[in-house]
Amino acid sequence: MLREMMKAKIHGAVVTQCDVAYMGSLSIDRNLMDEADILPNEKVQVVNLNNAERFETYAIPAPRGSKIIGLNGGAALLGKVGHRLLVITYAWMDEAAARSHTPRVILIPSPPGDAS
Repeated sequence: MLREMMKAKIHGAVVTQCDVAYMGSLSIDRNLMDEADILPNEKVQVVNLNNAERFETYAIPAPRGSKIIGLNGGAALLGKVGHRLLVITYAWMDEAAARSHTPRVILIPSPPGDAS
């Protein structure tokens, strides 16, 4: 049996740009992608903590150190600059691997006074 397990999560990523004219995907600072072990074009599930929107897309690298989290294409209609997101990846694992797997979780602290 294979189980689909959470591989990694970026918790609290803040949307820095929205570009509906861009051809889809989620832009993520390449440093953050590396830290979370997300590859370019890897499928991601995105959960908007401000409006409860959920969608799947793929990750594309934004410049290293840019701190960019960009909603692109249709996804740009599902959030706004300043919204906080969960970005989650999953992997299929056999039973033994699933039982011993520890997902990588990157926590981005909320700024002071942020209610999300």
